[in-house]
Amino acid sequence: MSGQGGAAQVPVQVPAPAGTPHSERLRDAVSDLLEHPDPHTAAQAAAVENLLRCWVRETNIPAPDNGILRIPMPATGTVLLIPVRYWSPTGWHRFGLPRLADAPDDSPPTDAVTLAALLTRETDGGADTASAATDLVARVADSVRRTATFISEYRDRPAEGSDLFLNAEQALTLGHPLHPTPKSREGLSDAESRLYSPELCGSFPLHWLAVAPSLLATDSAWTERGRIVPAAQLTARVAGPGLPLPDGYAALPLHPWQLRETLHRPETAAFLDAGLLRDLGANGAPWHPTSSVRTVHRSDAAAMLKLSLGLRITNSRRENLRKELHRGVEVHRLLRSGLSTQWQAAHPGFDIVRDPAWLAVNGLDGGPLAGLDVMIRHNPFKPSDDVSCVAGLVSPRPEAQTGNVAGRPRPDEQPLRSRLADVITRLAARTGRPRSAVAAEWFLRYLEQAVRPVLWLDAEAGIALEAHQQNTLLLLDADGWPSGGRYRDNQGYYFRESRHTDLDTRLPGIGEHSDTFVSDEVADERFAYYLAINNAFGLIGAFGSQRLADEQLLLAAFRRFLSDAATGPTRLRTSLPAHLLDSPVLRCKANLLTRLHGLDELVGPVDTQSVYVTIANPLHH
Repeated sequence: MSGQGGAAQVPVQVPAPAGTPHSERLRDAVSDLLEHPDPHTAAQAAAVENLLRCWVRETNIPAPDNGILRIPMPATGTVLLIPVRYWSPTGWHRFGLPRLADAPDDSPPTDAVTLAALLTRETDGGADTASAATDLVARVADSVRRTATFISEYRDRPAEGSDLFLNAEQALTLGHPLHPTPKSREGLSDAESRLYSPELCGSFPLHWLAVAPSLLATDSAWTERGRIVPAAQLTARVAGPGLPLPDGYAALPLHPWQLRETLHRPETAAFLDAGLLRDLGANGAPWHPTSSVRTVHRSDAAAMLKLSLGLRITNSRRENLRKELHRGVEVHRLLRSGLSTQWQAAHPGFDIVRDPAWLAVNGLDGGPLAGLDVMIRHNPFKPSDDVSCVAGLVSPRPEAQTGNVAGRPRPDEQPLRSRLADVITRLAARTGRPRSAVAAEWFLRYLEQAVRPVLWLDAEAGIALEAHQQNTLLLLDADGWPSGGRYRDNQGYYFRESRHTDLDTRLPGIGEHSDTFVSDEVADERFAYYLAINNAFGLIGAFGSQRLADEQLLLAAFRRFLSDAATGPTRLRTSLPAHLLDSPVLRCKANLLTRLHGLDELVGPVDTQSVYVTIANPLHH
């Protein structure tokens, strides 16, 4: 690997071709606006890049050969011209601000809301699509506004706290780099956002309802000293002293925003009037939202709580589904049937963060009363544990530039500041090795600690995990090297239909209430997207776009890893490695098109919840 800087695959600040309109203005737009001192300008730049990355991936636009990306806009009768700062083989491109080819020379660049409106016009229509397009533009505006606030607050934030896990959960200032509206939270006021946003280090006490036994639905596989602890006992413990809980009733914690939302639903109001639900008010110490917004954490608590939250966050309204509550407990029981012992013997540094108990409310018909439920999750981390979701590790942390400083690298020559960049740079300084060489070794260790264990679970049990970057927690040792991993999410399991008999032998009746079995074809598609495209390719793209390593060298390292998993002496009986090595194309979730189709990823059959497109496989020669 060459040099300290690593990736130089695409020239930076390539001049626009002669005769290109606004060529001088395009060159001016290439500097890294994520570092702009004005938070709104930085937020606009981030949103524009997200939209362009999505459009390039989802419409298969090839790399330009002159440093200027041209996107025809036939529905509008113009062309977008975008300076390319970095072209990523895995999709984490870096762009300057776009301009319309026929706009006056003194016109401003195209902002994120205008860009979203232009792109929606290029999609096939219909009334539903038109409505979804309007919704998308509004959510882009909301995401930009909130991102600007998050950037401003981040820059003014005092030193991070002592809980390393919570610090990492609050680090996703910009969010998913390939989502059109990563920070949109329509329905949340500015005052509420300050309380409920992890990016603003919010915290709040939980609100509590008392649930009569006739309405209570619950399950628990949480054990202490070999005995099951009921979910109602766990929530009463979480509430702490002072909760005026009536005899025989169970304590149900709610997100305060969710309480406001559900109180006005007719069935909830009727139960409150009848005394079957009783409003106990806020109680207890403050809890902190994690990167998912609705899962809350307290450093001194043995449990985290996954609450229902009817806000639209990324692609879904985040209210727990009953099948997901069943799924979390079911997976915990499955692992305890002996599967975890086998897994730990092969990969002692990896595990699943368990969701072993839940509590919810049934309606008059005996079915779930939506929005009144809680998943109770183990909290396996001490505040001193250096553990971070991968999304937080790679997320850029925009810093205000203070002007030109003699000897200081230009913004396009220095890595974006992320926790990953800090770790790699510190390791390079400590070891005296080039940053690119350290990055390659770090990546190989990551594959062993966080990817191979996930492949093992599919190989041995037929369970594919939705192991995207936010669901993957990485443990770092004292020097910053990957030393272990955890998977979290009671939603994201795909039980292979071909392994139904084996899994039912391990846990009789598995899948009856959790609706977790899918065809092998669907499992393969989702596994390839979440573990390979989102997780591993996303990490490679972060290394490349942040100038830490050459993406092609990391892709070669990934190929060797997959070849060993597919054919080496310790080969695994999972189809994913061979699929990734042999297929010239892969199926990839299209976040922009999913939004334009108005889909909610938690509603309907698993194989139709999202739009998937076919993309070129960067691993394929």
